[in-house]
Formats: sequence, C-alpha cells, structure tokens
Amino acid sequence: MASAASAPPTPGNLKRIVAASLIGTTIEWYDFFLYGSAAALVFNQLFFPDSDPLVGTLLSFLTYAVGFAARPLGALVFGHYGDRLGRKKLLVLSLLLMGGATFAIGLLPTHATIGTAAPVLLTVLRLVQGFALGGEWGGAVLLVSEHGDARRRGFWASWPQTGAPAGQLLATGVLSC
Repeated sequence: MASAASAPPTPGNLKRIVAASLIGTTIEWYDFFLYGSAAALVFNQLFFPDSDPLVGTLLSFLTYAVGFAARPLGALVFGHYGDRLGRKKLLVLSLLLMGGATFAIGLLPTHATIGTAAPVLLTVLRLVQGFALGGEWGGAVLLVSEHGDARRRGFWASWPQTGAPAGQLLATGVLSC
C-alpha cells in the first residue's frame, strides 16, 4: 500500500491532468501543422514571390522543416527547466511561446512590404514554434506519467499523444473552408 506522501492523485484529478495535457498538445500541434498547410498553399507567393513557383514552394517547405529541427532543443531546454521550476509553469510558457509565434506569423508583413526580412522573420518565428512544441509535447506526456498509477501509467500517458493527429485534423479542417 502506498504511503500518504506518494498517494496517487484522485481519479478526477488524474482525468483533469490528462484532459489538460491532451488539449494543450492538440493546440500546439494545431499551430504547428497549420503552418505546414499555409506553407504548401500560400507562403511561396507571400514570402518568396521572386522565385520560380516550384523553388518558392520548396523554400516555403524549408521554413516548415526548421520547426522540426528546433524541437529537440526545445525538449532539452524545457525538460531541464521543467525538472527545476515545475512542469506546469513550463507547459504554460510553451503554450504562450507557440501562440505568440503563431500570432506574429499572422501579422507578419510579406516580401512585398519589407523584402528579404519577411522570410527571415518567418523562419525565426518558425524556430520559436518548433522550440515550444519540443518542450510542450514531452512535458505533457511526462506530467501525465508522473501522476498516473504504475499499473496504468502507459495508458494515461498515451492520451497526450493523440494531440498530434487531433491538431492535424483541426488545421486541415480550418484551411479546407
């Protein structure tokens, strides 16, 4: 029998933690994949208009790939500071970083307005998105794992993983209209 100090959370509390982690992961992946859809559909015209259409699309996808490259660094930094400062604080920070970067991308002037600075700023903001996602995804799974009972820990920790496909579905649905 577990001691009072290591007692597992109540079922309602665990479900709330799982739901919050799932929602946070879905939001992060939604922002991350929304960028990918925009990169495929319009970023070549807005940020690389002087390039051949194929080259512009490839450059647009290159900015998409930068986000994936930044994820491991985000996981390392957020993992380290999550251990020291608390995972909940870092999960909130990752959501704010992702939301702020996504909002800034939406307000970003295009190549026609500020020239070459536009794709540079787009790439920097994409790095921020990848960094934030790297920190949030692992942190959410770890937070749920730490609160789950040993018998069903894997089951509970699997729920935040559904945030990636849920975010993809939301992003695709929003841009399909």
